[in-house]
Amino acid sequence: MKKPQTANIRLREHDGRREVFDIVRNRFVALTPEEWVRQHAIHYLHYELGYPLELMQVEGAITLNGMTRRCDIVVYDALVRPYIIVECKNERVALSQKVLDQACRYNLVLQVPYLWLTNGRQQVCCMVDFDGKRVDVVPNLPAYHKKS
Repeated sequence: MKKPQTANIRLREHDGRREVFDIVRNRFVALTPEEWVRQHAIHYLHYELGYPLELMQVEGAITLNGMTRRCDIVVYDALVRPYIIVECKNERVALSQKVLDQACRYNLVLQVPYLWLTNGRQQVCCMVDFDGKRVDVVPNLPAYHKKS
């Protein structure tokens, strides 16, 4: 695994509002408390766990029960199959069962093996056991492997 690197998050003021540079979308976006958490999650996934930026999707749309929903981050494996759903919350939002339920609902569509909930202060990593029909908390997300 790579040596830990400090997140190099770029900020700017533009038209009277603060913005942060999203290295996945390759553009500046409005800096909200949730976006701050999302950008740190992206940097962690890329610089610490080695996931290529090309295998991440930010605010990707899915259709769930006929309604469009947006996943904060979906990480794909080397075969471009959905692999991790990341649910980011403002640091004031507790990582509750309600947050896990939201990620699990998204997973009805995407069928990923890993869920990661974060509010920037706390993290919960989960592995989905589809055969046992349960979600287990695990200590960490797996690092990127080219052969998945």
